Amino acid sequence: MKGLIHIYCGDGKGKTTAAAGLAIRAAGNGLQVLFVQFMKNGPSGELKSFERFDNIAVLRGEGSSKFAWDMNDSEKAEAQRMQEAILENAAGQAGRYDMLVLDEVIGTCGAGFLEIQKLYDFLDHKPEKLEIVLTGRNPDGELIRRADYVSEIKKVKHPYDRGIHARKGIEQ
Repeated sequence: MKGLIHIYCGDGKGKTTAAAGLAIRAAGNGLQVLFVQFMKNGPSGELKSFERFDNIAVLRGEGSSKFAWDMNDSEKAEAQRMQEAILENAAGQAGRYDMLVLDEVIGTCGAGFLEIQKLYDFLDHKPEKLEIVLTGRNPDGELIRRADYVSEIKKVKHPYDRGIHARKGIEQ
């Protein structure tokens, strides 16, 4: 089976949830999954769910929990080094997996914490059988061209707009 490339994008809630659901479906069918998170380091329900599967591994970095616009120059440089190291680590392990989820990689590139060309190079030379899932807002045309599936999740209404923050078990 040839591995294809999926993108879950848009300004709506559910990109990571969709990717996590696909990872669980793959694991439930005996596939080996590596779920990689960029620019995220807090607890989440999907990570707890993954612990129930021997065939889902998680890779994520440590570092600042600040938003990019709140970081000083040295924090931004450290975040960039970390995100590049995460992609390199994932690429080095990719051959051992059937599915690779790169959660929030699109936004990481868009925020300048990962050079988009490094992502293109990885996608252009990925193991043939590797299924890849990318999430994040605003993928560029070159990324969309490389994808086989592109699903946009559009926000029509969201509680955050009324000041309701992320709730455990729903958004986290």
